Amino acid sequence: MSTMKRVRHPEKAARPPGAVPRKPEWIRRAPVTSPVYFETRRIMREAAVSTVCEEAACPNIGECWSKKHATMMIMGEICTRGCAFCNVATGRPNPLDLGEPMRVAAAVASLGLRHVVITSVDRDDLIDGGAGHIAATIRAVRGVCPETTIEVLTPDFLRKGDAWQEIVAANPDVFNHNLETVPRLYQTVRPGARYYQSLRLLDDVKRAEPSIFTKSGLMVGLGESIAEVLQVMDDLRTAGTDFLTVGQYLQPTPRHHPLDRFVTPDEFRSIETVAKAKGFLTVAATPMTRSSYHADEGFAALRAARLAQQGNPNTNGA
Repeated sequence: MSTMKRVRHPEKAARPPGAVPRKPEWIRRAPVTSPVYFETRRIMREAAVSTVCEEAACPNIGECWSKKHATMMIMGEICTRGCAFCNVATGRPNPLDLGEPMRVAAAVASLGLRHVVITSVDRDDLIDGGAGHIAATIRAVRGVCPETTIEVLTPDFLRKGDAWQEIVAANPDVFNHNLETVPRLYQTVRPGARYYQSLRLLDDVKRAEPSIFTKSGLMVGLGESIAEVLQVMDDLRTAGTDFLTVGQYLQPTPRHHPLDRFVTPDEFRSIETVAKAKGFLTVAATPMTRSSYHADEGFAALRAARLAQQGNPNTNGA
């Protein structure tokens, strides 16, 4: 039997390593000491459910797991894409586990989640890109935890036709797909993706079912300009996107995409102010913001904003 360790990021192995800059004070996290954190880890291990919190090395895992907030990652732990920013392993994934949707539902029940975020690896190897499996997971969680609101963070379904419609038919409360960066940087940051495919997906979902909240996220600090960020905001608003998240890119390893700069908290506050002025129902823009960070609070804010908007017929929005 071979004892060779599988390379986690084979597509990055040939890249020359670069220095990973020291994090500023506003990004550093305290060590995890909460017993609730270890209880969350135990629940996830016993349910045999993966989390993006661990696989993507999220810096907020200590805080979130200490509140029993975990983001489920389905369809395996190996992604068919090789995005330059991402710490999830890449390669040839295993076949789908048909028992996974019910295990996710059981984990949601054990954690007592009022709002759950379910994400996945990209599965370009599947005819539908995994849309059917995502829909099955939504239905499983609905069956076991009917009061829990469900947010899905999906792949782009590039070259998968209308596969996304199966997810919409399962009626998640939030349909999230991240643009991640500005169009100019796609070739180096998201080489397997297409900016306008991602944008069109969000637009198609909103047109197909306006009642589903749509959401997207950006990383900053990759080399984008503020003008490019503002243009992405305009593109998302044209697509009717309700919720925007903006967070600091953190370089996972020396062979990942190099960090261009640390964006200051004051700059994030300015980004949030401008985004709100452009008409997003909800905006989360801080250095530590990630798609599922405080997602339950974000969803509550979304519902409140929509109700307020419906009560004011002179307000324009999605």
